[in-house]
Amino acid sequence: MFSLKIIDHVRLDSERVAQNYTVHAAAAERAVRVIRVFRIGIAALLALAASMEIANTIFPRSLYPGAAVGAGMAALVAFTIYASLGLESSLFAHRLVAHRLWLVVERYRSLLAEVNDDVVDGPMLLRRRDELIADLDVIYQFAFGVEHAAYENLRLPAVSGDRAA
Repeated sequence: MFSLKIIDHVRLDSERVAQNYTVHAAAAERAVRVIRVFRIGIAALLALAASMEIANTIFPRSLYPGAAVGAGMAALVAFTIYASLGLESSLFAHRLVAHRLWLVVERYRSLLAEVNDDVVDGPMLLRRRDELIADLDVIYQFAFGVEHAAYENLRLPAVSGDRAA
């Protein structure tokens, strides 16, 4: 049997919050890349459709009208997929959660530094730990309603892998 002291609990919480910050920051970066690809692709398709229409004006009775319609429809389909995925709202949510978690991570680090410098006594350590846990609860309660399952799928394989070892 092992014993876990309050300071060990605070250190473990601090590490877990830092890991969750990293998960959300990485998810935000992935969303940025996907959004960038979609936007560039849609812009390229719209530029192709516009250039085909210009070519149709310059060279009437050619194949350019069909290409212009095809490129325009492809751009519409790409935009419909982009809009239905809701990538920007996911991006903003991950960035917001990552930012709020970073602030809590820094507060944990500050608390641990104060404990190492013997500035914080036992009751104050408990009170500040409880405040940090309450702040984290508020962050996690309102972070991701719909995407919670996706977030847990990212997080839990690492946790279950730790338990198997």
